[in-house]
Amino acid sequence: MAIKQVERDLTFRERIYILEILKALRLTARHLFRNLFVHIAHRFGLLRRLRGGVTYQYPEERRPFSPRLRTLHRLTRRQDGSPRCVACMMCETVCPAHCIYIVGGEHPNPQIEKYPVRFDIDLGLCVFCGYCVEACPEDAIRMDTGKLEFSSYSREGMIHDLQELLSRSTTPPKR
Repeated sequence: MAIKQVERDLTFRERIYILEILKALRLTARHLFRNLFVHIAHRFGLLRRLRGGVTYQYPEERRPFSPRLRTLHRLTRRQDGSPRCVACMMCETVCPAHCIYIVGGEHPNPQIEKYPVRFDIDLGLCVFCGYCVEACPEDAIRMDTGKLEFSSYSREGMIHDLQELLSRSTTPPKR
């Protein structure tokens, strides 16, 4: 299948982009004056049903997030403090980014079939889709830590291992 090239000369108006620049300025001015009007009306107790744009002063003031927000991963623990994960590999299989790596081993407790010897999540590859949480039959992995800032200076720093994931567990181990 051949690609057909169509050559077309731009008009003078299209070459200088003035019309597009004026459209963008009109849109920006419309937002500015609408928000200014709404905020002034709120000061006088008017138009309470309309909501104006709000700026959050980020480091001091945090934006309210939805309770459904998927944040940094964590692994949950059993009552005895061991990981709840049974190394079934469901989360590793369902992950579209292939960022989860699990190595399973035999658990000393005969009631529990396996446990993860190694459980790594590469956050540099993760797309935070939440499929791993949905696929887990043991409810072992969750994305509810509320942590959004987890940057690193190296790629190795973005790989979180089993101990790091268990340290975020809200249930303290009972000994």
